[in-house]
Amino acid sequence: MIEIAGRKIGRDHEPYIVCELSGNHNGSLDRALALVDAAAATGCDAIKIQTYTADTITIDVDRPEFVLRGGLWDGRTLHDLYGEACTPYEWHAPLFERAKTHGVPMFSTPFDDTAVDLLESLDAPAYKIASFEIIDLPLIARVAACGKPMIISSGMANEEEMQTAVDTALSNGCPGLVLLHCTSSYPAPIEAANVRNVAMLADRFGVEGGLSDHTPGIAASIAAVALGATLIEKHFTLARADGGPDAEFSLEPAEFSALVRDCKDAWRALGRASFKREGVETANLQFRRSLYVVADVAAGETLTAANVRSIRPGLGLPPRRLPEVLGHTASRDLKRGEPLAEDMIR
Repeated sequence: MIEIAGRKIGRDHEPYIVCELSGNHNGSLDRALALVDAAAATGCDAIKIQTYTADTITIDVDRPEFVLRGGLWDGRTLHDLYGEACTPYEWHAPLFERAKTHGVPMFSTPFDDTAVDLLESLDAPAYKIASFEIIDLPLIARVAACGKPMIISSGMANEEEMQTAVDTALSNGCPGLVLLHCTSSYPAPIEAANVRNVAMLADRFGVEGGLSDHTPGIAASIAAVALGATLIEKHFTLARADGGPDAEFSLEPAEFSALVRDCKDAWRALGRASFKREGVETANLQFRRSLYVVADVAAGETLTAANVRSIRPGLGLPPRRLPEVLGHTASRDLKRGEPLAEDMIR
């Protein structure tokens, strides 16, 4: 179990739902602030942004390896895409302050030391390491040294890379870690979600397990909670029709509210494994089957399948007694509709 801003995260607690704003501000601070307002209204547990500039994450070069091919961003250079998607450093303070007014913690994904310095100055309560940076061990060590809980996405990483990232975080001061299963495809097809990995990662690496979900809709997130996810991260936008770098795999406000509600309902539905009867079932015990007189029987008359049956409700002898009851005689006159009792049988 770990804590972020006083909220406990673990299998004994409701799943922690992180609303990722990413680049869906579309270059407008006013829209970014409106995103914070709308995110807070969904009931999410935290709001997350990303902290980088185009120049801290790549360089402005048009060599083939710097150009994206296929998918949502086909033909764009890395520098161009990140220049559009980044959240300017000068926006961070007002965004953090807006989240604070709603009582919802905000934290971020840093991509270099300048980002960590900025986020530390804003007293970010946690940090996220993106899938693409899981191999950047100096960055992980720098973030871990801040002494805050960390979330690491595992997209594209093999077991050795995940283990090294986890070891680096924990050995450099990270007080608690969540490892998120992630399929690094944008959007990710539902059949590639592989949410069974959530529990496997938690068990294999001895940390909390969760899901960074880029699939359409909310089914994968709910399935992950059912399989033990303690943290769900999902992208958010005001309206997909407005466009933006991540709009296609982001949820709109009503959808995100449904994600929060249904993930937490799924967790509540898990309950505890036992044979104990639930208190809410007690009132219905009387409507289980039992043996009843279904036709008038005179004293001394034989009890048969025609005059004694197993029916609802459950105030008579248990149904298992039927074979031993049939063939005996009535000790008195029995009326149709009476529950069969021991003293009615001779």
